Amino acid sequence: MVQAYILIQTEVGKATAVAQSIAGITGVLTAEDVTGPYDVIVRAEADSIDDLGRLVVAQVQQVEGITRTLTCPVVRL
Repeated sequence: MVQAYILIQTEVGKATAVAQSIAGITGVLTAEDVTGPYDVIVRAEADSIDDLGRLVVAQVQQVEGITRTLTCPVVRL
């Protein structure tokens, strides 16, 4: 199982709607509004890094109101 944090920038005033939409996507563990350079932080999981990439590109990035994402895979050292 691969987990990642997805840092999301949204259009002005869209953070809450984006977080609510993303929260309903299969594989998303949490989606929360935050302050700072990013507007929403998501924790997601998938069976493989390829599946995680598909989750981000095919589902998360398609949510209306998102302007940019940064995916940070969790590593276990």
